[in-house]
Amino acid sequence: MSLQELPPEIHPASDNSLSDIYSSVKLGDRRGWRRALVFAGPAFLVSVGYMDPGNWATDLAGGSQFGYALLWVVLASSVMAIILQTLCARMGVAMDCDLATACRRYYPAPVTWVLWVLCEIAIVSCDIAEVIGSAIALQLLFAIPLTLGVLITGLDVLVLLGLTHLGFRKLEAMVVALISTIVVCFGINVFWSKPDWSQVGSGLTHVQIPGQEALVIAVGILGATVMPHNLYLHTSLVQSRQYKRTPEGRKEAIKLGSWETWVALGAAFFVNAAILVLAAATFHAGGIRVEELADAHKFLTPLLGSLAATLFAVALLCAGQSSTITATLAGQIVMEGFLRIKVAPWIRRLVTRGLAIVPALIMVTTAGEHHTTDLLIDTQVILAMQLPFAVFPLIAFTANRKLMGNLAAPLALTGLGILVGLLITALNLQYLVGQFGWLKVSIGLAVTAGFGVYWWLHRHEAVAEV
Repeated sequence: MSLQELPPEIHPASDNSLSDIYSSVKLGDRRGWRRALVFAGPAFLVSVGYMDPGNWATDLAGGSQFGYALLWVVLASSVMAIILQTLCARMGVAMDCDLATACRRYYPAPVTWVLWVLCEIAIVSCDIAEVIGSAIALQLLFAIPLTLGVLITGLDVLVLLGLTHLGFRKLEAMVVALISTIVVCFGINVFWSKPDWSQVGSGLTHVQIPGQEALVIAVGILGATVMPHNLYLHTSLVQSRQYKRTPEGRKEAIKLGSWETWVALGAAFFVNAAILVLAAATFHAGGIRVEELADAHKFLTPLLGSLAATLFAVALLCAGQSSTITATLAGQIVMEGFLRIKVAPWIRRLVTRGLAIVPALIMVTTAGEHHTTDLLIDTQVILAMQLPFAVFPLIAFTANRKLMGNLAAPLALTGLGILVGLLITALNLQYLVGQFGWLKVSIGLAVTAGFGVYWWLHRHEAVAEV
């Protein structure tokens, strides 16, 4: 049974996550670039997750410690993200179903529960990065103590609710404005830093990981760039457009959604690359190892001037606040999709932000205002560990012609998706072996393999129940 054949009582708008925005953005009779602009929005909301404070921590650490050497990791991660988010746009349009809901419908309950728990861990990890990043930005701009700044970030629930009531399209416009501010701030700072463009080119094309410490940062860059909850988010947001639910209408939506994904994540790549290039051109060139985001702000003042430092802090605040929007939406999608529990967004936000504030407060109060970047990098490594558990279900759904019909992903795109999943898994394993040794990793692999076998043997049970 395909999703298109599901009975009306559980067919998309009533059963999917974020049902209130399903097919809510009207397209009218616009044509050409005007129609493409109306489609633009979902991928830009997703893209803020690719330039949140967690990205800043890994990129600044990589650039200040290893110069331009890890720039290729940023590029590779961005290409992986584009491939996976393109699959997300295809799945959401073709199946009229987000990834979390599809897992609940088509996978046995134990698998669904495990995937839900893993995704919740990823969302909390991401939110910790947003909390600390926003608090640091408030400290840099307004001299607010870091502990108080962490508590203030909890109030963004009210800001988000206000934006939501203005309408989903206006929420998208707000996010695009924040992204534009980040791009402009870093464009100016990179110009002022006068990077060595020949080394930039070498860093983009020369694959190297100079040591275990660089590997930790590389895994962090990967986790910060390719976020697991963004895969769930994108599959839901693309359904907000009021395109015709016909084969022709879906093909157009997939085409325009793919173009938007490439543009939006291209902007995210620019921001991530710009952060690393800025760190390499200023801090690494000056022999300065950046341990904290606040250190980057402090050292930028004598190197590039106070305005450059202010632009850095403004961009950090925009990144932290914009990413809270996507974390909220992703959390709502994951809870509603996996558990079929619809909770008011403000309640969901309070719970998620509370889970993030507690460890952030503990870290700040016990270590003072030091080592926050270490915490940020650790959260991004956790995200990377969760990735395979979202990537492979996504690939399995988009390659399934019984569910996707003629809109199933082309063989080449599926192959690229599998390659991305295997590369992510291999990089994670290399990191885990370096941290914990083969024995512990082997035990983990055995458990994961057992989980995979169980899923494979029972993968059709939920379909039969539907």
